[in-house]
Amino acid sequence: MLHIVVCIKQVPDSREIRIDPKNNTLIRQGVPSIVNFYDMHGLEEALRIKDEQGARITVVTMGPPPAEKGLKECISLGADEAVLVTDRGFAGADTLATSYVVARTIRKIAETWGPIDIVFCGKQTLDGDTGQVGPGVACRLDLEQLTYVNKVVEVDEFRRKVQVHRLLEDGIEVVETSMPVLITALKELNRIRRASMPGMIRAARYKPVIWTTADFPDLERAKIGLKGSPTIVAKTWVPEVKAVKTRMIVYETPDAAAEQLADQLWEKELPERLGWTS
Repeated sequence: MLHIVVCIKQVPDSREIRIDPKNNTLIRQGVPSIVNFYDMHGLEEALRIKDEQGARITVVTMGPPPAEKGLKECISLGADEAVLVTDRGFAGADTLATSYVVARTIRKIAETWGPIDIVFCGKQTLDGDTGQVGPGVACRLDLEQLTYVNKVVEVDEFRRKVQVHRLLEDGIEVVETSMPVLITALKELNRIRRASMPGMIRAARYKPVIWTTADFPDLERAKIGLKGSPTIVAKTWVPEVKAVKTRMIVYETPDAAAEQLADQLWEKELPERLGWTS
């Protein structure tokens, strides 16, 4: 049976994000959290594979204790096990330190529940928006990586092959590679299911496995948390919302409306934008 690991992250609801002007960090207190939706598409694809041919799904996240809520949501949808990696020593991690801890966690999952065939990650997270953790994990674990995947065509457990479509700027790339493999999911990959009543009951009773730094005795402390995070955020800000002036142009025919629009742009808007006005 296939063993699939899905990496998720609990992120602030993007509609409620605020920036602390003093230290240039996100204000998380009092802001509702959700599971990063790209990660949820990765989970959905793992669940589809499980439905079609059988698989064991382990979900993992690194974060503070409240991230347990996101893991329970994944359990309600059909994941088998969930691991929360939480410790003050992991706080303040950038993508480099995060990928190091997540990779070590996946190794420990393989030692605990058996070898891993596929790792799913979201394309990126809503808060960091870098798209670096998935590829970083793949590099640390020496996995084949398929990024920006919008369709999983086939997962052949016996041939140990995976075929996908990757969404590129100029088209679709069809790729086949060997397992074990890491896949980063796009929102176009699938449609996320709703939890069933038995799933919600199981999630309410489920207690995620919790691992701290004590569970990783050979962890290099210089590579975790703030010490292992060379990234420096010089400045962050919320874009200023500016009022936009609108003007309705109504004429009998599209050609007449287009002609009037062109005249107005040429007489006023274009000269102002180009600095031609006195």
